Amino acid sequence: MSKLLEIKDLVVSFVDGRGGEAVSGISFSMEPGERLGIVGESGSGKTMTALAIAGLLARSKTRTSGEILLEGENLLKVSRDQIRQVQGKKIGFVFQEPTTSLNPLMRIGRQVEEALIVHSQLTGTERRERALRALREAELPDVETVYAKYPHELSGGQRQRALIAAALVADPPLLIADEPTTALDVTVQAQILKLFRKISDDRGMALMFISHDLRLVKQLCARVIVMRNGEIVEEGATEKVFSDPSHEYTKTLVRSAPGSGRILRGRRNGNG
Repeated sequence: MSKLLEIKDLVVSFVDGRGGEAVSGISFSMEPGERLGIVGESGSGKTMTALAIAGLLARSKTRTSGEILLEGENLLKVSRDQIRQVQGKKIGFVFQEPTTSLNPLMRIGRQVEEALIVHSQLTGTERRERALRALREAELPDVETVYAKYPHELSGGQRQRALIAAALVADPPLLIADEPTTALDVTVQAQILKLFRKISDDRGMALMFISHDLRLVKQLCARVIVMRNGEIVEEGATEKVFSDPSHEYTKTLVRSAPGSGRILRGRRNGNG
């Protein structure tokens, strides 16, 4: 099976006076339909890695080298216009905080349709039907009403589901979710996790799930990457990495995680 995503010697450095590297020559890959977790403390480089893959880093503030091959195409060698053709169509991105990610002055339906406006020739009626379908898939209630609402009229969990619908609507082969449950209570976290698993299974969509919560990653992902100071310090099957970590940093993460006993003993539910 050919790789969906291949990262080769990726380096992300700052050019705005901070200096230093946020990501220091990392390499990894993803298969189609795979669920991969990336864990690490704040500042470990996991979000910068995701933003680099999605083409969301400001070129005036960062320098990126290496290769990011999506379906064989190196995204670091294409123009900004070409990157925009990838965003939404081939890579869907779910941000951590829906309140700041959604436009407060734009109705939900229009925001869910945005990728279709850019990437399709669908009519307004057809876009609306696709958006409603995505909102249903994100398990929002009364989607016709949600479609016409503004973000502030939805709960935090509903806003996150709307973001997920927007990321799904153009059916990209890769979905990147960056700390998507951090702002949610435990009950809604569990619902969103179940939703990601269902979407990934039903669509055969690859999922890169970035989190500091090892428990969530263990429930969702078959494979995990552990990052520290911009480097990958450990990588492998989630069950093996969390139950028998080889790197001292991973051991510390596991020991300090809430419910660490369950992480060590629990059964993995991720896919292969």
